[in-house]
Amino acid sequence: MMHTTWFRLFLIVIVLVAGGLFLRSYNQIDKPVLVQTQGRTFEKACVIDIVQDNLQENGSRIGDQVVTLQMESGDHAGETVQANCPNGLLFGTVCQTGMQVIVISSTAGQLGIHTVYNIDRSWPIYAYIAAFLLLLSLIGGKKGVKSAVALVFTFICFVFLFFPMIMRGMAPVLASVITAAIVLAATMYLINGWTKKGRTAFLATLGGILIAALAAVIFSHMTKLTGYNVGNIESLIFVAQNTPIDVGQVLFAGILFASLGAIMDIAMDVTSACAEIEAHDPAISRKKLFKAGMNVGRDVMGTMATTLILAFFGGSLGTWVLDYAYDLPYLQLLSSNSIGIEIMKGFSASFGVILTVPMAAALSACRKMSTAEIQKKDTKL
Repeated sequence: MMHTTWFRLFLIVIVLVAGGLFLRSYNQIDKPVLVQTQGRTFEKACVIDIVQDNLQENGSRIGDQVVTLQMESGDHAGETVQANCPNGLLFGTVCQTGMQVIVISSTAGQLGIHTVYNIDRSWPIYAYIAAFLLLLSLIGGKKGVKSAVALVFTFICFVFLFFPMIMRGMAPVLASVITAAIVLAATMYLINGWTKKGRTAFLATLGGILIAALAAVIFSHMTKLTGYNVGNIESLIFVAQNTPIDVGQVLFAGILFASLGAIMDIAMDVTSACAEIEAHDPAISRKKLFKAGMNVGRDVMGTMATTLILAFFGGSLGTWVLDYAYDLPYLQLLSSNSIGIEIMKGFSASFGVILTVPMAAALSACRKMSTAEIQKKDTKL
């Protein structure tokens, strides 16, 4: 047993090292310059004085603040510089003495120009993520730690595998399927080990996300909606003209990723329930086990599908508020690209959730040992 454990740890280390070396090599990509940033950097600084405020007598703010900053990074680290702070909702902030900010530091010849970009949110973001991972580990115990590792691994796969794949010209849908399969396999292995239950949940989840992608493609064909009907298409087309990325497929790749979590949850719920039932009653028939899995799945599927639709609804709430406030006609809403895409996102993912239930139940039933196999196993023991 001890030798087996050490051998397994050795294999895991080998796989991690090999994977890390592969990702390092795979990320060596010559990216085209889409925005000229020569001579411009983003640096950290601290506000040490408000030279000129933009606060008016009526309480409103008009124009820019002029502030003195202590630079904390970059070529001007340790120097005191003067900077403008714009008054905007998306760019700039209201500076106060002692505030940590991010500064756009631009150099044109011998002239240095500094502009406050925004508040420095680095530490609050790091602390927020750390608190989440800590709570997940403390409350979830050993499996919580494994879940945290799975989340970190998922992020690594998105940034260092999926993006390089599409930058190298691979179709985003295919790249998303490969990335999702790797993330799924790693998550299932970390949480359940490569057991029969884990393998069954893996196959059911993979089938579910493929169904979600297929449902989105069918809906797209029927409604003539494509990845070129999204709101930021002008920026995406500019990217497509300068890179190998097929931006028309990015929408469908996003639907696949968005549905992965919910489909994985329901697949795991059904297969775990079936595994538990089988453990307590090894002689249960495959038909009864399938029925039990379906009963569990029916209880979960409604709330899971609702969760998905609400998630997509919440993500596009600004669009819905604008449509409601302007009291747009029903036919205009129903035929608009934005509403159609949101419907496609929510319901395509829900198709995957719903059809994962019978797949997970059927796979659990099929992988169950028959009574004859159980008796044969008991005889050998």
